[in-house]
Order: sequence, then C-alpha cells, then structure tokens
Amino acid sequence: MTVLVGYVPTPEGEAALRAGIDEARLRGERMLVVNASRGDAYVDPRFAQEPDLAHVREDLAALGVEFDIRQVLGAGDAAEEIIELAERADVSLVVIGLRRRTAVGKLIMGSAAQRILLGAGCPVLAVKSPS
Repeated sequence: MTVLVGYVPTPEGEAALRAGIDEARLRGERMLVVNASRGDAYVDPRFAQEPDLAHVREDLAALGVEFDIRQVLGAGDAAEEIIELAERADVSLVVIGLRRRTAVGKLIMGSAAQRILLGAGCPVLAVKSPS
C-alpha cells in the first residue's frame, strides 16, 4: 500500500509532506509524492522546481522512507489527477494541505481540496500549516 501526498511548494504543501511522512512511517508504507500543473500558464507557483524536489528527496531519503515522486505537467486538473492516481496506485491514504479561504472564495473559485475530499475512494487526511 501507499500514502499519496499532494505536494505544492508552499507552507501547506510542506505540512502535507510532513503529515504524509508520519503516516507512511506509522503504517510501514511507501510514499507517492504528486505535484501537478495544468501547464496552461508561463509561471505556475504550484509546480515544484528542481530545488523543491531535491529538498523533498533529501528529506525522505534521510528519514528512510521509500518514495516515488511524480510530476505531472499538462494535467487537466490537479484534483482529478490525485483522485485517479489514488484509484490506480493501491493508495491507503491521501494527504493534502489546506489553505485558509473565505466561504465566498470557495463558492466562486471552487476548491481542489474539496473535490479530493469528496471524490477519493480512500481516506483523506487534510492538514493545515502552522501559522
């Protein structure tokens, strides 16, 4: 089994990564770290750059966690990509980071986290970054 972590290079992504590490170690499972971008903009701050991924690799290796990192460019929707991977990759838990948003912001813009919470066929752990 695998713990899937939706990772973005933000404090929320780091919180998800830390929680995913804890869960993978507790369960004795591998981690699948997923970073996805639609690829429709010249600059996407959610798309992890090589220094971000190097940091993730170093942390996971230092902690002795077996892992795989998948970076998906051109994904239609990051939430859908995570839901599909959770179904295909024998995932026991999905871990995502949440950011603070107003109710109006969620209503107008929607929420990838909300789509993952409702669409995943396995348990989802949603964490917030300490602020």
